[in-house]
This record gives sequence, structure tokens and C-alpha cells, in this order.
Amino acid sequence: MTKRIRFPLRETVAAVALTFTALTGLALAHEYSVGPLKIDHPWARATPRGAKVGGGYAVITNTGSVPDRLVGGSLTAAGHVEIHRMTMEGDVMKMGPVEGGLEIKPGQTVKLEPGGLHIMFMDLAAPLKQGEMVKGTLSFERAGTVPVEFAIDAIAAKAPEAGHAHHH
Repeated sequence: MTKRIRFPLRETVAAVALTFTALTGLALAHEYSVGPLKIDHPWARATPRGAKVGGGYAVITNTGSVPDRLVGGSLTAAGHVEIHRMTMEGDVMKMGPVEGGLEIKPGQTVKLEPGGLHIMFMDLAAPLKQGEMVKGTLSFERAGTVPVEFAIDAIAAKAPEAGHAHHH
């Protein structure tokens, strides 16, 4: 004779939710705040062996009433970090630092993304490997420094892969 074990619905749902969370990471835990600034899903592309630079990306929203500036940051795997802009002039791609930092106006959302504004990781000590999380910071003129983790995505990623919004 088989003995049946009954589980109350609430405990069963909670167990399934905990299992799902453990498997996928904490769904919304890859967002950060400092003062009125919201930083959503910092990520970077994986880099090939021997590369000395890499690019970092995120979405930053200023929910406050005064502007702020992203002026720099750090990455444990990099010697230093700069804020860069990439532009096309005819058929020529140009990239360079954003002098004085990147202004984020009140109510504005700024996307740091491939092919545009981005965080440049300089003097990489080791390759950034897909699937890893790398500790760093973002530094703002008014709001100060906020610790973040960059989710490392595919080497040619245009945006975070589906499911990477679930990094922890």
C-alpha cells in the first residue's frame, strides 16, 4: 500500500518559488540605488584572452530634482575606468572619453550601451568571462560611489541575453 503525503497548497507554492529563485537567481536583485539614481542591470561583454580593454553598460535613471554626473568608477579586473562615447562620422567610428563626466538630468534615463555611451574598462588584468559577475563601482558627482556587480555576457552581445536580468 502506498502512503500519500499531503502538502498544504501555500507550502507547496512557497517551495516551488524558492526552488525557482535558487535556480534563476534573485529576479530583481541586479538593480542598485544611490540617492535619486537608479542603476539597472550593469553588464559587460566577455573579452578575448589578452584584451586590455572592455566595455560596460547599464541603464541609469535620475528620479531626483537636480542633475548628477557619472564621473567614473572601478572594476576589480581593471586598472582604471573611464566614461566613453562612440560616434560615427561618415564611415569612421570614433571613440573617446566624455570630458567632465556624463550628465544625467532630473527625470532622465541614460542608456549606456554598445555603439554609444559606455563605461570603458582599461588595463584589464584578466579576461572578462561569460557567466561571471565582476565587482565594481560607479561614481557620481553628487550621489557618491555605489558598489555594483557587472554580469558578463557574450563577447558580441548587443544587449543582455534573455534570462540575464535574473542575475544575483
